[in-house]
Amino acid sequence: MIELPPESDVSVADVLDRYGTVTRSAMQSWLPQGEPREYLYNLVADYPSRGGRMFRPSICVAAGRVFGATVEQLLPAAVCIELIHNALLIHDDIEDESEERRGKPTLHHMVGTALALNAGDSLAFLSLRPILQARNLLGPSIVLRILEEFDQMAQHTAEGQALDLGWRQDNRVDLCEEDYLEMVLKKTCWLTTLFPLRIGALIGSRDSVDLDSFFRFGFFLGAAFQIQDDVLNLVGNHDQYGKEMAGDLHEGKRTLMLVRLLEVSSDSDRDRVEAILATPRDEREQGAVQWLHSEMVKKGCIDYARELAHGLAGAASYEFDQVFSHFSDSRDKQFLSRLPNWVIERS
Repeated sequence: MIELPPESDVSVADVLDRYGTVTRSAMQSWLPQGEPREYLYNLVADYPSRGGRMFRPSICVAAGRVFGATVEQLLPAAVCIELIHNALLIHDDIEDESEERRGKPTLHHMVGTALALNAGDSLAFLSLRPILQARNLLGPSIVLRILEEFDQMAQHTAEGQALDLGWRQDNRVDLCEEDYLEMVLKKTCWLTTLFPLRIGALIGSRDSVDLDSFFRFGFFLGAAFQIQDDVLNLVGNHDQYGKEMAGDLHEGKRTLMLVRLLEVSSDSDRDRVEAILATPRDEREQGAVQWLHSEMVKKGCIDYARELAHGLAGAASYEFDQVFSHFSDSRDKQFLSRLPNWVIERS
């Protein structure tokens, strides 16, 4: 049984730590120990062993417990979420040519792209195993519904990643805030907030609740989370952030700040931004990246993003009350209610 502090003292950090610990412990039992270790299973275990905040599985567990499920009933879903998340991190790092993840070199920089890609594939395959083997615990009908939710999440996530990568490949500079938020909904929100909320509630309610009722809360929360993450990539503390600082600018990612910069720049500055983004990552000079960063600061793009993140977090808090107000107070309800503020205050 997981021990939490008294309800009056509960914090987001407390719940993330405790639900993260139990999810991480359970996840270890699903990581194969056989051969070939050197070329596969040691690599499969690498990202899961690096830590992380365990934000996604904790949302799943908390949502399920609000509806009355036990931690034991929710752990297969929590482990599934964390396994697929780590699988996609490996793939994302390859696609983005990222150099650092959770304070260490990315897996493909350590072992090469081919082995890293295969390890990511293996993690993705493994992610459904805890769900498939929970038939006796949850019942076949609930397992089938979770698989249907997984299928929906996977499709949206792939579509969002395709937009992110395609915009960079085609050097799109005609994007607007609405385009960015659509991409974030698909790429970030479905895996980070919507899927965890939906399957937690699905398990806890025994499939008796309208899962679409969580959409607005999950979208606003996930979008605020992503925008804050983009801001931290430019102005955060490196030791706490855990990824390559200004990596989004090196990669040419169409973050909200970059979209805003293109909107407010003069024609000549816009042409310069477009030319920098057209340069391959390995040829993009540090001075050009620093210029992009300084222009974002000078033109208020980072402050603009912060303001939107705060607005989205406020909207998430409002939507939380619409969905969860009729539930009695609990540690898990408090945790979910405090997430909007936490996502924009984290460093």
